[in-house]
Amino acid sequence: MNASTAQASRAVRAEIASSWRRATLSGLRPESPLDRLTIAEIDPRSRLLVAATPVLDELAVRLTGTTFCVALADSACRIVDRRFTDVRTERALDRISAVPGAQFTEDIAGTNALGTPLEVMRGVTVHGREHFVEALKMFSCYGHPIRNPVTRRIEGVLDITGVGPEANPLFAPLLQRAVEDIEQRLWEGARQSEKRLLQAFQHATRRRCRAVVAFGDEVVLSNRAALDLLEPSDHAVLRDIAETAPTSGELSRDLVLGSGAPVSLRALKVGSAPDGVLVELTPRTRTRVPRGRTTGPRRSTLDSRLAELRACGEPVLIAGEPGSGRTRAAHLVVGPRADVLDAADLVVLGEREWAERLDSATADALIVERIELLPDALCARLARRLAERPRVVLTSAPQSDLPDGVRSAAAICPARVDLPPLRNRDDEFAGLARAMLAELRPGADLRITPSALEALIAQPWPGNLRELRGVLRVTAEHRTTGDITVTDLPAAYRNTGRGARLTGRERAERDAIAEALRVTGGNKVHAAQRLGISRTTLYSRMRAFGLPR
Repeated sequence: MNASTAQASRAVRAEIASSWRRATLSGLRPESPLDRLTIAEIDPRSRLLVAATPVLDELAVRLTGTTFCVALADSACRIVDRRFTDVRTERALDRISAVPGAQFTEDIAGTNALGTPLEVMRGVTVHGREHFVEALKMFSCYGHPIRNPVTRRIEGVLDITGVGPEANPLFAPLLQRAVEDIEQRLWEGARQSEKRLLQAFQHATRRRCRAVVAFGDEVVLSNRAALDLLEPSDHAVLRDIAETAPTSGELSRDLVLGSGAPVSLRALKVGSAPDGVLVELTPRTRTRVPRGRTTGPRRSTLDSRLAELRACGEPVLIAGEPGSGRTRAAHLVVGPRADVLDAADLVVLGEREWAERLDSATADALIVERIELLPDALCARLARRLAERPRVVLTSAPQSDLPDGVRSAAAICPARVDLPPLRNRDDEFAGLARAMLAELRPGADLRITPSALEALIAQPWPGNLRELRGVLRVTAEHRTTGDITVTDLPAAYRNTGRGARLTGRERAERDAIAEALRVTGGNKVHAAQRLGISRTTLYSRMRAFGLPR
């Protein structure tokens, strides 16, 4: 914050000064322009817009003949509707990009009656001079968040704005009443959604042999066939998969349940708005592990593949993100008694001694870790070693990230395994978490509840399995017996709202941002350049997806 801004902040209210500091930390400046904000598409059938439209219509009638305007933003602070009766007000809004599809978070537009109420989660008045960005100082406004009456999550923000130095004192009661009306309509809509979900569930369960589960915001319906088939942890996995179902059409895929039962899944959205999801499960075989007879965690498809490679005797490349289990996978292929040589030790050993250790390894098998760190000369030496002694397993970063010299050495391995990141292992997540918990607290009577499992699955997991193990270790230290609930998890891992409801496109966007940050070592400027977006947009998307900043 520059000297003039700091001096001005001392003369304003505390909540405004805090907002100014947040805007400054986001890289925004008072002179930042707002005439070229990115405009995205909006969903005219969204639950918020359907509930708010009659209320906005009534407000527009009451504002007839004034220069006031009303704007509605969604939970991402993106304007989805606006109302005005004066053409001059419309032009003024257009000049600052306050149009449907524009995002007005604090890190993009500074202090304003859409982004600031969303940030502090309560109603906020912003007088003209209290706006951070100069382009907004001609307006005074009041904004109030809209909460879902069922989930208590913020669904959006309603704002009333006028031209002038001071906000009209009637703004607050007028808008608060309008927000109450919208929340009431959301409640009525939620009740209707539950009715539609129940009707779809009843229609789908007419065939008794079919396992059916219906997921709503706060409702889960399950028929007897599903109760017999599913374990508690399966519900969290199914909800996470079902949320990726398209708004029109259906999602079909095969998966293996926690009991080991292979099933075919069919997920279908219920209603025109995202009211709920209906999931139908059809067993793919008649064989299944009976309840109570399991002797331990079921073997995953990945472990089966690694077990097959144990007998092949050829060089193997195991690639994946840091923390994805590369070392464990390597030992599953060659056993625990293999010699291990880590390219990270080059810093201590130097290239000559490291090469000597490569040549002098005498065990029946050799594991060479993190080959992406090897210089070209050592890559060539490693390639010769692979030709002379095939019982070698290499571990590396994802193959797409390997330098050319390393890629040529890796190409000698006829067998390759790409370890998926944890965020893409929803089907296996419950089993992985249970197995880790059993290792961390052997003999302890601990169980991860479905709600806690759902919260964990929703996380982006940049640290993969290593990060999950750390979270479970901390959790198990505080909860030594009984059920692990959401409140037992570290605070940063309790949120289920955003991550668990990302669309397929949003997940792809989140993964692209996480990958750019990983490749650039967390450098936000370079990551934004790599993605072709501004730094403020990157910060906004990171916050929306719950990525660590």
